[in-house]
Amino acid sequence: MRAPFVRPSIANAVAVLTLALGAAPGHTAGFQINETSASGLGNAFAGGAAAAEDATTLWSNVAGMSQIRTRQGVAAIHLVTPSMKFRNEASVAAAAQALGGDGGDAGGVNVVPNLYLVAPIDKDWSIGLGVNAPFGLVTEYDNGWIGRFQAIKSSIETINVNPGVSWKPANNVALGLGLNFQRIEAEFTNQVNYAGALLTAAAQAGVPLAPATVFGLESSARVEGSDNAWGWNAGVLWSLDDNTRIGAHYRSSIDYNISGSVKFANPAVPPPLAGLAGAVNTLVLFDSDITSDVKLPAIFNLSYFRMLDSRWDVMADAQWTKWASIQNLTFVRSNGSVLQSTPENFRDTWKVAIGANYRYNSEWMWRGGLALDQSPVKTEFRTPRLPDADRTWLTGGVQYKMGPNFKFDFGAAYVWVKEASININGSPPSTAAYGLLNGKYTSNTVIASGQVSYSF
Repeated sequence: MRAPFVRPSIANAVAVLTLALGAAPGHTAGFQINETSASGLGNAFAGGAAAAEDATTLWSNVAGMSQIRTRQGVAAIHLVTPSMKFRNEASVAAAAQALGGDGGDAGGVNVVPNLYLVAPIDKDWSIGLGVNAPFGLVTEYDNGWIGRFQAIKSSIETINVNPGVSWKPANNVALGLGLNFQRIEAEFTNQVNYAGALLTAAAQAGVPLAPATVFGLESSARVEGSDNAWGWNAGVLWSLDDNTRIGAHYRSSIDYNISGSVKFANPAVPPPLAGLAGAVNTLVLFDSDITSDVKLPAIFNLSYFRMLDSRWDVMADAQWTKWASIQNLTFVRSNGSVLQSTPENFRDTWKVAIGANYRYNSEWMWRGGLALDQSPVKTEFRTPRLPDADRTWLTGGVQYKMGPNFKFDFGAAYVWVKEASININGSPPSTAAYGLLNGKYTSNTVIASGQVSYSF
């Protein structure tokens, strides 16, 4: 005996193991975290591959280390506070379940740290090391919400270690190359419609079972997984003159083979239902190891930076992300059976930004920026784990120089996210298993960043 519509419900808890890296949508579109420096945040990361202002250039363009002429260390911390609220319109309850609430605010306060070190070897060569968190954050809906059979908690922690080297083959050209080691740890939870599973098992076995007898019975699913992976990055920085630079930087795709487990907490049932419950637990809701292959996207930046005069700088940036590398997510149990294969159909995206600096005096500098950021998520494939949409960034910042060795940067951003509609009942679709989640998401994010740079 099997409960066929429950199997995809369990799989959905697993199916976002890597996709839900962006479970807290409120930073960069998709699930990339763009908060790699406070100095860059003030300009909406415009000109990132060309500015080469401090050691954080190791992330935005490794070739820019050639502009840092003293040993320098940079430490930054970012408070990212996304707000993500669902508004129900025409949702439908799963079989033998109450509908539930709207889920509250699925956002929260998230801390993103960065650390960078750059050291020139001679006038032509520099080396550096960067440590940051390029993907992650957390979302968590209230217990008992409408979409609980599709998502409750999504948690990702990542760390990226990036050594790099830059070389100046000519006075106005620098080249750079870096290697990336990245680790992901993930946890995802959701509820499972156990009542519906029992009704399906009873119908298949020809056993009469009234829905009221099992109404409201739920199981919970928890997925945990991790992986290590390698990638590379390369860049070029071209100085047109003493005040103008153009930079290009590429970060490779990163291939992951996530390994982990799925575990269930199934409810106790009355003795007359023990046989049906045993079949459901054995055939569908059983613990196992899982694996999933996914390719995170390559990223390319083209940037412009110009110092207009002693007071003003202007900058611009275009970033292309190959999100189309994620078209399907397939998850396999340890026995070789496919748990689920879900179409995602991500599209490639662009993020464009402009920014400016104003030097008030030798100690103080003000920053501003604006960015338009496309989402890779298509409306028809939007899920509660990644209810992403296009967004607009408005940013500002200030730098204070305390003597020749210390600089302090503070940046802030407000990110408007376009209202996002959702209409999903699982994959493959089953309102009986998942319920129908129909409504709209309103989201925004506030980011505050601090950074200290020390030259020695």
